[in-house]
Amino acid sequence: MDPIRRLTLRLLEGARTDISYHVANFQFAPPTWQPAINAYRCERGIRICVDLAGVDRKAIDLRVEPHSVVIRGNREVPEPKDPEGRPVEMLAMEIDYGPFERSVELFDEVDVEKVHAEQKDGLLWIQLPFAS
Repeated sequence: MDPIRRLTLRLLEGARTDISYHVANFQFAPPTWQPAINAYRCERGIRICVDLAGVDRKAIDLRVEPHSVVIRGNREVPEPKDPEGRPVEMLAMEIDYGPFERSVELFDEVDVEKVHAEQKDGLLWIQLPFAS
């Protein structure tokens, strides 16, 4: 997307002029979305399942602290391409895409050194053992 070079604000309610602002290299940041999760308290720790279908594991940033988990990343737009590589006509678009972030506060302290995560069938499973 090209940067917006000029923004024009039209004053309403009887104004007779427009106010124009010239903005160099201004871009709107795409909105972030939050992937769905399921979180479980188990006997030896907490397990979190994150729905990240279509997200390459290299695009996932997982940060774990003793009382919180933050998952960030980016999902590309899932769209088919015609033979020339252009998007085809869109009929519906309900799958979130772009940058995402999800934070989970933990009531129990976890052992950050023993955290394990694996991605399978579009789900990211995070195992967070309780701190001793």
